[in-house]
Amino acid sequence: MDALDVPQASDGAALQQSSSLRRFIPKAHSISWWMLLVTTGAVLITSIDRAILPTVLPALLTDFHLDAMQGGFLVSLSFLGSTIGGVILGIFGDAMGGGPRRAWAWCLTVAVVIASSIATAFAKGIFLFKVLRVTMGIGTGGLEPINVAMISEWWPKEHRGFAVGTHHTGFPIGQFVGPLLIAGIVLFGTWREVFLLLPLLAVPIVVMQIILAKWQHLDSVNTWITDNNLTPSLTRDHKPAPYLKNPFPILYRVIRTDRNVALAVITNFLFLWTEAAVTGFLTLQLTREVHVSLAVAATISGASGITGWIGQVVWGTISDHRGRKFSLNIIAIGSAVSIFLMAYISSVPMAWLLLLGWGLFRNSPYPVLYAAVIDIVPGSAASGLGLMVGIGLGLSGVVAAPIGGWLIDHSGFTAHYTLLAALCLLALIPIAMMRESSAGAQAEAKLHTS
Repeated sequence: MDALDVPQASDGAALQQSSSLRRFIPKAHSISWWMLLVTTGAVLITSIDRAILPTVLPALLTDFHLDAMQGGFLVSLSFLGSTIGGVILGIFGDAMGGGPRRAWAWCLTVAVVIASSIATAFAKGIFLFKVLRVTMGIGTGGLEPINVAMISEWWPKEHRGFAVGTHHTGFPIGQFVGPLLIAGIVLFGTWREVFLLLPLLAVPIVVMQIILAKWQHLDSVNTWITDNNLTPSLTRDHKPAPYLKNPFPILYRVIRTDRNVALAVITNFLFLWTEAAVTGFLTLQLTREVHVSLAVAATISGASGITGWIGQVVWGTISDHRGRKFSLNIIAIGSAVSIFLMAYISSVPMAWLLLLGWGLFRNSPYPVLYAAVIDIVPGSAASGLGLMVGIGLGLSGVVAAPIGGWLIDHSGFTAHYTLLAALCLLALIPIAMMRESSAGAQAEAKLHTS
């Protein structure tokens, strides 16, 4: 036999490595990919809306004659609204039902955001400005859980971590693009024009989402999923939960369904506390410590968005195969280290470098945690995620901004970042208590034990 005809060991290893790599690259129906693209755009808009207030905060402090702690309370009002919006609009999203109905629920939350933002542009007094921070926060609080629940319905369960992780790349992209757009606007106008113009970017996304989210499209997706021996996430026989009649006992059952839901809420709260505290005062740190203009500070503050999508896709996909807990442990440690180093920002190049490093971890925990919750309560996804967004995003922002402002005023940015790094490490405790919920990781564990 010719030596070339003999299979080499290295060939077998290469084939095995190639097969292993292909497992991490999901296949899906074309409509699933289109829905992923459109909903990622929806998340991008959500990210830009949330970036407006922290980015223009230095100008607001000047106009309304506020100190850093008062500015922190101003930021916390948006998060207070998100607490309300995440829970109530999350319930509303499930009550309307899945598929196309969920798309309409998202459109209503967008209307709340746009109306509040435009009104903010014309607010003359600080009291009205504070009221509108709450109402806009209600809208942005509802945007995320409804949209995450929706994208999970258009992908097979086996690729949920990838879908949610890729979907959430809209956040880092928005965190980079948003400050750039804001910087461009403030160069030719004021913070009022920012509130007036940016939320209008959501209108074409709304139109595309409604056109795409149709039952016949979902039927085509589910046929493809079953033909490829995968598991559909939503079918036509799905019945909306009767949340509008008596929502709170059902919410209680959602969080009691599995300890992972409660632990995910706690973990999400800790990660979001650190993110809210960093972003809430980042432009202030850059203008005060590095002595750059607001436009330059706004541009630099979005640096984490350049690398943010990498961590979300990578850790979300790995969590499908190696487990949700595996990814979360690495994210927690990486977040702690990168945030602690931000205390040493003293120049523009150093700011870019450290923020790019933070971007690899900043948004990564959320798609992994969201996928873990959907694993457990798929029929009440928006309500479960609404609890996470409401309690995590809302309450973390309520406490993070005032505490951060107080620490900065009294002890400086080093104490501020040291506390935030400690909170990231504290998240390792609830992560350790979680039960692994990834279908891929569970199947691989059974394979090893059999």
